[in-house]
This record gives sequence, structure tokens and C-alpha cells, in this order.
Amino acid sequence: MSQHPSLRFDSVGAKHRNVLKRFERVKKLQEGGKWNDRASVYNLPKVKSLKIKVKKVKEPKEGAEGAAAPAATAAAPAAKGASKK
Repeated sequence: MSQHPSLRFDSVGAKHRNVLKRFERVKKLQEGGKWNDRASVYNLPKVKSLKIKVKKVKEPKEGAEGAAAPAATAAAPAAKGASKK
């Protein structure tokens, strides 16, 4: 019997969560330099959790030859049609 997709755990497709667990909040506070080793793990301050969107970078086309070749092939059928009239 297979497992339902909603019950699967996949680290690659991890979703952004607004609510962090206690150890995650302490870790964020340590990274920000706001954590004191003698502080209590209870009544922790709120920690902002930002979702970072990364835009995909489009790869540049191959030099001038790559851009000129499609333009030349598109103009060729138009020229053939004009010469037949």
C-alpha cells in the first residue's frame, strides 16, 4: 500500500512556515546575536521569518550568430511568397 502524498516528508520541497519551533527560534536569535546563554527558553521574543524568492536567471543566447539565424529563416519564406506573385 502506498503512502498518501500529503503525509510524505521531502526536504527538497520544504514549504515556508510562519511558525517556528522553539529550537529554530533560538537558532535564529543566536544568528542575530540576540541570544544570551543564560536566557530562558520560555517567553522567547518573536522572530520574523522571511520567505526569500529567488528569480531564475535566463541564459543569454549564443552570440550574434544565434540571433541572426532565426531572423534569416523567418524572412526567407516571406521572400519566396513575394517572388511567386
